[in-house]
Amino acid sequence: MEFLFDSANLEAIRTYSQCFPITGVTSNPSIIKAEGKIDFYKHFKAIREVIGFDKTLHIQVLAETCEEILKEAELILQHVDDKVFIKIPTTEEGLKAMRALKDKGVGVTATAIYSKIQGFMAIAAGADYIAPYFNRMENLDIDPRDVIAAFAEMIARTGSHTKILAASFKNVAQVNDAFLAGAHTATVQPSLLHDAFSMAAIKKAVDDFSRDWKDTFGGISFADLVK
Repeated sequence: MEFLFDSANLEAIRTYSQCFPITGVTSNPSIIKAEGKIDFYKHFKAIREVIGFDKTLHIQVLAETCEEILKEAELILQHVDDKVFIKIPTTEEGLKAMRALKDKGVGVTATAIYSKIQGFMAIAAGADYIAPYFNRMENLDIDPRDVIAAFAEMIARTGSHTKILAASFKNVAQVNDAFLAGAHTATVQPSLLHDAFSMAAIKKAVDDFSRDWKDTFGGISFADLVK
């Protein structure tokens, strides 16, 4: 079970990676839009500096044809670093590009997955990660739990190295369901995790512990107990 941050916000990545045991960072053009007109390559190099090379960095292409996808992938690998996983929408042209990149040993993340056949084809193409869109599938009356379970079964049956990188969440309950359905990883906005740990019940429990200690020991701390 692994968690990634679905974010391009340097401060959020820097702050929350000290709290949550993430294994990488994903992004796409919609996520980048929230940061404004950034210095693209410099920005992602800075993200790499924050997370290090022991974590994965996934950057999405804009192109729609295989030829152009490969050109953009090469630019990303040259100007950010050669360990980046190239995120490619799972279309016919995308699958063609995935196969070409895997022949070169490049890390590939197949994204924009809404159906079983998309995921099965991406697995067969050798993608390192497949990213089913959980909430977007639910909005289309597609059962994402069933889709993810099918991917997990196929990966186990074929002995594939592909990991299911669940994405597109509106709440933590969906994240939990994705893992229970068989996802290996999930990419989540830092704010979603922060909100999950900011619930009033957790704060009340901590406050109750503090009050009970003070009722018993007054203002004495653990350090004061050492003699």
